[in-house]
Amino acid sequence: MTDVTADLQVAEPGGDIPLKTKLARAERSGRRRAYLLVLPLFAFVLIFFFMPISLMMFNSIDNPVIAEHLPRTSKMLQAWDPEASELPSDEIFKTFAEEMATVYKDRRHGRIARRLNFEQSGMLTLVRRSARKIARIQVGPYKEGTLKESLVKIDKRWGERDVWTALRNTSRPLTMSYYLQALDLRYDWKGAVAQVDEDRAIYIDVAIRTFWISGLVTLLCVLLGYPVSFLLANLPLKYSNLLMILVLLPFWTSLLVRTTAWVVVLQTEGVLNDVMLFLGIIGDSWYSLWPDRVQLIFNRFGVVVAMTHILLPFMILPIFSVMKNINPSYVRAARSLGATHWTAFWKVYFPQSVPGIGAGGLLVFILALGYYITPALVGGPTDQMTSYFIADHTERSLNWGLASALGGFLLASVLAIYLIYNRIVGIDNMKLG
Repeated sequence: MTDVTADLQVAEPGGDIPLKTKLARAERSGRRRAYLLVLPLFAFVLIFFFMPISLMMFNSIDNPVIAEHLPRTSKMLQAWDPEASELPSDEIFKTFAEEMATVYKDRRHGRIARRLNFEQSGMLTLVRRSARKIARIQVGPYKEGTLKESLVKIDKRWGERDVWTALRNTSRPLTMSYYLQALDLRYDWKGAVAQVDEDRAIYIDVAIRTFWISGLVTLLCVLLGYPVSFLLANLPLKYSNLLMILVLLPFWTSLLVRTTAWVVVLQTEGVLNDVMLFLGIIGDSWYSLWPDRVQLIFNRFGVVVAMTHILLPFMILPIFSVMKNINPSYVRAARSLGATHWTAFWKVYFPQSVPGIGAGGLLVFILALGYYITPALVGGPTDQMTSYFIADHTERSLNWGLASALGGFLLASVLAIYLIYNRIVGIDNMKLG
């Protein structure tokens, strides 16, 4: 029997190129076309996904301000031991005064003040008020201790160890202080990790609140979305298509419009309070539950209701798509064998719909973790989630390092949830229909 490879090597009649070579060229050409088709998507993901995330992660540890503007002071402070001496040496005071004078002339002291204030409250006013006076000091020949006394005379806080340790802790070009702040921790005067003051410890509570609201919204979406999905999957096609349009209708409406609509509905003089007043649920009637109008907005109730309404379609669609593929003959077989409606549903139908619940729950929970607009519009000060503080540090306080660290923790939380889901359920068992 002739070898297949030998047959392929035989040139075609009238040609000089073997058939095997032509096939190899055709396969390479096909792969090149496939790569070229995928290239725009790859470039998009690289530029608009991986690069911003990489930049965010770098910003969370980048700390160039003090090392760039006060290079000699930064190097000398790294050699200073706060436990050996309460204040830096006179040479460090002299170097600091020289560099601050130069920085003030170049109008760069504001950046130093802002960075130090991120580390320790009150440093913004200290540096800004002292910079001009420090620039006026004659830094030339001086008696030992006189320059230190001059700085303390400008502001007594220059004679405190905490101020200089804050300057020392921020003088490294790379730092973990932003991540520590995101965990309500800080570097103390020894350089060890310690708890922040109680009045500044907010981010752990915010993280717990974020997970609590996201979990509650996910649970409510499951409880409300499962019956709707079951109805859509078992109704005749003409009715299910009509209901599906109603489910998809919110996707055609702006998120801001939907959130603002809840402001109108839930406010004290809003539609829902008017309806309850008309029905006697609130008012002066003997059967009224509340004597006056109820505050339903700018609190946790308003946030949960609005987020549940907005995220409910993301739960319905995965569950519906899985239910649509469940063979109804399984339930009929269970009924024919003597099972009740409830038993047939719970033992036969429900387990087959669990992959849809898992997919919808994972999707809704991850989306809820990053919600910003809805809690900002319908929630109160104690209802804001992590995303609110990320936006606040990005736009108002300009503490991009802390904002990046909070974003990094949020990203790590999403990856952890995904890995836990994959470990317990298995990502291969996730079905979208």
